[in-house]
Amino acid sequence: MFILVMSQLYLPVHATENIDYEAEALERKELPIQSNEIASWPEGPAIGAEAAIVMEAKTGTILYSKNIHEELYPASTTKIMTCLLAVENASLSDRITFSHDAVFSVPRDGSSIGMDVGESISLEQALYGIMVGSANEVANAVAEHVSGSIDDYVKLMNTRAKELGCTNTHFNNTNGLQDSNHYTSAYDLALIAREFFNNDFLCKVGNTPRYHFEPTDTQPDDFYLNNKHKLITGEVKYDGIVGGKTGYTGLARETLVTCAEKNGMKLICVVLKEESPAQFTDTVTLFDYGFNNFKSVNVSDNDSRYMPDDSLFFESEHDVFGKSGTILTLDSSSNIIIPKISSITETAYSVSYELTESEKSLHNSIAKISYTFSGVPVGTALINYSSSDGQKESTSATKSNTIYINILVLFIIAAVLLIIVSIISSMNSRSVPGKRYFSRSDKIRYNRRKREFKKNKHNF
Repeated sequence: MFILVMSQLYLPVHATENIDYEAEALERKELPIQSNEIASWPEGPAIGAEAAIVMEAKTGTILYSKNIHEELYPASTTKIMTCLLAVENASLSDRITFSHDAVFSVPRDGSSIGMDVGESISLEQALYGIMVGSANEVANAVAEHVSGSIDDYVKLMNTRAKELGCTNTHFNNTNGLQDSNHYTSAYDLALIAREFFNNDFLCKVGNTPRYHFEPTDTQPDDFYLNNKHKLITGEVKYDGIVGGKTGYTGLARETLVTCAEKNGMKLICVVLKEESPAQFTDTVTLFDYGFNNFKSVNVSDNDSRYMPDDSLFFESEHDVFGKSGTILTLDSSSNIIIPKISSITETAYSVSYELTESEKSLHNSIAKISYTFSGVPVGTALINYSSSDGQKESTSATKSNTIYINILVLFIIAAVLLIIVSIISSMNSRSVPGKRYFSRSDKIRYNRRKREFKKNKHNF
């Protein structure tokens, strides 16, 4: 019985050692690329990853897709979500104290920065420890600080994932350690990364090649952390890198999330289940594909199909509050992503009046146009109320002053009109035919003359 148990324990190890990972990568390279099936879409490169995506962060446009909804192990790219939640729910100056569970619930030979029980660092330092040093125990300590326990923090991670639109994700720990119930997809991970790289501080942390921990009263060691992401360190050179995170376990293989920005586009690349160092070369290949084959097009400068031909319906030269100009315009900051060789006129669009609260308040918007190219969503444009001559609205104070002045003018005009109407009414009442109107002095003179006439008549 002992021999049988031992053989079962060792079998996976020997089986793992005998796997030809390079051969598997070559087989994965033959897997279909779904974005290549889109009509008039630039053909994407074959890569050895099981799944990969290139998403434009500002619009959410998917430029490249290969098995993007397949559930796979994320490994330490999980820590993108861990850090995102920490920034959303705590202050950078908070003190993170390391408990026994935070330190000893992770493998000693796993990725860590050597924190001991009872030591403490700031949340800001902890984020560098997680993103640069990929520290498993730090991820746990942050979780305990924010939610009170690791389990509650993991629940928060799953809740936030659903809020971001993830449908093939379930987290079971804070750090990405191998767990059959801990998985995500390339698409879901891109959604999480999109939110992460929308935060300037997290971009800074996520693009740090080397970080120095100096000794303090609560952490006595002096040491440096070196990032393993070769596009961040410059070992693999690429212009416009915004940041990223590496990951690895025996079953997940190499995983990588990277963000780069240039040519008016901000691209997020996720590569899952690849072999080293191809996760980096795959990412460069996919970035080149995205930046070289697509362009960002400003909607208001290039599309007038939605706005009606009868401009009088939308325009007014004057009103009681001054010159209005065009009432509705396309938002000047709205862009879509399309193939470089195409035109915006080749897109289809639909109009929706369902807007988020931020869209309504931030842009003063009333509707949204959703664009597609060959059935692929490529971005949206907001329809806004505009100010005079299509220029930006005045400040609140200026608008208030204008309203007060115009209201005063209205009162003055109304008062003048009232006086004129009163005068005309009075004149009309004095000019009724058949009537004669006398003043008090006229009546006194008339009565006196009448008495004198009677007296004189009597004397005769």
